[in-house]
Amino acid sequence: MKIGDVVVRKSYGKDITFKIIDIKTNDNDDSVYVLKGINLRIIADSPISDLELATSLGKKDVMFNEKVKGSIKKILMSRNDKKKYRMYREIKVIRNDRNIKNSGSEMLFGRPGRILHVDGDSEYLDVCMRTYKQLEMEAMGYVIPEKDQPKRILELAKRIRPDIVVLTGHDAIIKGAKDYMDLNNYKHSKYYVDSVRELRNYKSGYDDLVIFAGACQSCYEAILDAGANFASSPNRVLIHCLDPVFISEKIAYTNIDKIVSIQEVIQSTITGSAGVGGLQTRGKHREGFPKSKYA
Repeated sequence: MKIGDVVVRKSYGKDITFKIIDIKTNDNDDSVYVLKGINLRIIADSPISDLELATSLGKKDVMFNEKVKGSIKKILMSRNDKKKYRMYREIKVIRNDRNIKNSGSEMLFGRPGRILHVDGDSEYLDVCMRTYKQLEMEAMGYVIPEKDQPKRILELAKRIRPDIVVLTGHDAIIKGAKDYMDLNNYKHSKYYVDSVRELRNYKSGYDDLVIFAGACQSCYEAILDAGANFASSPNRVLIHCLDPVFISEKIAYTNIDKIVSIQEVIQSTITGSAGVGGLQTRGKHREGFPKSKYA
């Protein structure tokens, strides 16, 4: 097997599909294959004896892909329903405003929240950016290693002026750790915490700047305490690479006069409440009227 091959682990029932990203040698001169999840934000290692070339997606990946398709379909159908409702409201406005002569034009328009997505993994970021585009969201993505995110996030936020910031990549609990509240027992959680603090010192209001931070098994409580609206991972489980995207979509397309219940936000994700959680947050979508005839 070589770097780039797609494999499954036999000892785990071939549940998750991985890509081989590196081959190392341990102290016994045995080859150790470093693996990265195709859908889940997981980095693992395995001896070649436990690996098998994937002829199909793992069981969990099949389930996740179905959930992703269903979520995207549901979002787009909901948008269509909202568009019909806006057209209904528009007709009422046109009938009551004698200055509007062209009743066939769409007078109402909207602006969803703008997203800054910073990711420690370029491949996962590519998947997220394609999904943002599919969902017609304004998002800018940057690949920045987790340890460098606290140093660079403030400059990016000031330059881009996003409504929503996503800070993610990889994370893990150190093997053998027993104290799950100690940041030193996590690979990257301390960097997410520091990044959130930088952003919250810049924008203290939770509704002024919405922040999602964390990755697989991240220290959920510490990230929320630092000032994030949403974080991973309440049950220290693996999260899906698109969980931050679906959370961002829910906030970006909810009207600013509404507070989205945390239950609604979590229901829109793939991993659910075991993987992500957070606080009530106000939407970022603003309606406008009238729409310029030159736009």
